[in-house]
Amino acid sequence: MFKLNEIKELINLVDQTSVNELEIESEGARLTIKKPGAPEVVSLQTPAQPFIQAPQFQPQAIQATNVGSQPESSNGSSTTDAASSLHKIVSPMVGTFYRSPSPEASAFVSAGDRVDEKTTVCIIEAMKLMNELEAEVKGEIVEVLAQNGQLVEFGQPLFLVRPD
Repeated sequence: MFKLNEIKELINLVDQTSVNELEIESEGARLTIKKPGAPEVVSLQTPAQPFIQAPQFQPQAIQATNVGSQPESSNGSSTTDAASSLHKIVSPMVGTFYRSPSPEASAFVSAGDRVDEKTTVCIIEAMKLMNELEAEVKGEIVEVLAQNGQLVEFGQPLFLVRPD
């Protein structure tokens, strides 16, 4: 049987991802969670209780960093030219973004740090596996685009690097 805190956690995880529907069966109970746009019902069915309707949820707005919307620089050229020359290190999977190897450790990299192809820049946790992500480019970290502990999507930009 599913516990209420487990159901709430699953709803939050579905809310923060591109998954539109999640269905889980465990010990004879089936839990289905659907985002708005799909039929808006969160249900739990068990042999003992045929149907329980849970409160519906509204997804929170997801903020995206738009590199191309920066103001013009003082020399008259747009900073979008500079932004287009930056390399984006993107997430290779859906998971949780961590800037350091442990909560008390310092970040792998920060803005202004130099990296090479083999420099570990972060960890993406997916399904309880910690996956180290390497820079794969030599240069300087210009900006860290993700927050520590944030759920990230496949292909989501995490860092901007000015290549050498």
